[in-house]
Amino acid sequence: MIHAAHASRYHWGQAGRDLNRSIAEWQISRVYAVLGREEPSRYHAHRALELARRGRLAPFYEAYAYEALARATAVARKPKETKRYLEKAQLIGRRIRNRDDRRMLDEDLASIH
Repeated sequence: MIHAAHASRYHWGQAGRDLNRSIAEWQISRVYAVLGREEPSRYHAHRALELARRGRLAPFYEAYAYEALARATAVARKPKETKRYLEKAQLIGRRIRNRDDRRMLDEDLASIH
């Protein structure tokens, strides 16, 4: 799973734009979070956020970068930091126009404890 996520990121690093790279960084972060590895999860979440901001991507991508940061800090059992990132994701998520995208984000945020 880790190798596949990194391979995807490598591909998008060669062929993609900031949008593709941000998604790939989010994906790697999620894999590490699922595996309980906070440090690499957080690193890739920060990369996703950096790319979303640099590329001036839609709120969906920035909100999901914060979702990744919240998930990584939840893995690390840092509730105050997790709460801060959840709130930031929710705040940015309010600007997502597509209802399905907003609902997906809300469901993912609700799954973080």
